[in-house]
Amino acid sequence: MHRSTFVERFFIMKGHIFKIYNHIKELPNNWDNVAISNIFLQTQYLEVLEKSAPTNMQCFYIGIFENQELIGVSLAQYLDLNKLESFGERDKCFKTLIRNFIFKNFASHTLFIGNNMITGQNGYAFSKEIDFEHISEILMESAKEITTYFKNKKIKIHLVSFKDFYNNCAVELKKYSLFNTYEFNTQPNMIFYLDKKWKTTEDYVNSFSKKYRDQYKRAHKKFDGIQVKELTLEEVVLHEDTLYDLYHYVAKNAPFNTFFLAKNHFSTLKKQCQSNFLLFGYFLNDKLVGFHTILLNGNVLETYFLGYDSQVQKENMLYLNMLYNMTEYGIENGFEKIIFGRTALEIKSSIGATPVNMSGFIYHNNKLINKYIDYIFKKLEPEVEWQMRHPFK
Repeated sequence: MHRSTFVERFFIMKGHIFKIYNHIKELPNNWDNVAISNIFLQTQYLEVLEKSAPTNMQCFYIGIFENQELIGVSLAQYLDLNKLESFGERDKCFKTLIRNFIFKNFASHTLFIGNNMITGQNGYAFSKEIDFEHISEILMESAKEITTYFKNKKIKIHLVSFKDFYNNCAVELKKYSLFNTYEFNTQPNMIFYLDKKWKTTEDYVNSFSKKYRDQYKRAHKKFDGIQVKELTLEEVVLHEDTLYDLYHYVAKNAPFNTFFLAKNHFSTLKKQCQSNFLLFGYFLNDKLVGFHTILLNGNVLETYFLGYDSQVQKENMLYLNMLYNMTEYGIENGFEKIIFGRTALEIKSSIGATPVNMSGFIYHNNKLINKYIDYIFKKLEPEVEWQMRHPFK
């Protein structure tokens, strides 16, 4: 996609200006000072997106200025679903086929204000307090500007989505420029708020009720013979093909996908984020059979992508052991909470994570479709039935 320059947008209220950038090298020098609270908005991570984004994704970086001083940063992502190999192969029902047809024909060009690759409120950060009226207006105007950018390139943006806001923020944003957009809630974000009294894995395990202490012991017994190792950059590069195959198996068997990672994503991430990105390999008889990844985001542990061999997962309870291992890392390294994301809700609740509802906002640029967006969205959103587990005494 060739380079193009955006026009700056001026706001009368308090003189705010926003500017949209196509490339990391164009960003203001103090970008990371403004984004210091969130690794997903810092250049070390944004460069990963620029160098190894999914093939159907293009990223844009939004700077917000007050009196020529950068005070806010944001991220937008355009996805071309026509380039997607699969929307997900797990569910083969008629409803899924209809959903895929509609997405392909009426939502194939989608713009996300925020980060569609992760779960959580990671769409913007400010170095000073700014009211929600300004935030909502900046988000909406940014979406309109990028939509115009693609219109000039003969590409029509179908859907615009403002992604992942905690309830207190969603309520405020809805009062202003986002008031006319459809607010939706999908599966909750599973977050594990770690007990400050836990200093060791033993403290954590002892807090389980007998049923879940037995589950922990059973999982660890099944895990016997598998070696876990944190991989260096050189080892990530060495195992890159296998890592991708393991990831791709899990991703394509998800109920719904809007992207697939580039093959060099994990090595690029390790190279850029270094000690803030950790990849743990799981080896059985010296063969890599699984992996999980985490990002260190201040006092928050962010779980990222993982992969596994389906047969080993089934026989050795690999996934459950990965969840325990991530939790134990968080406890032993003093993190306040672990973001586990939206998948596998029940099993994540069985290790201690709790559901936190998050909202998004969405609109369609076809006025007729947008008029019925609430009905359409509810029909297309995959329904997930699950039982919340309560593992502690």
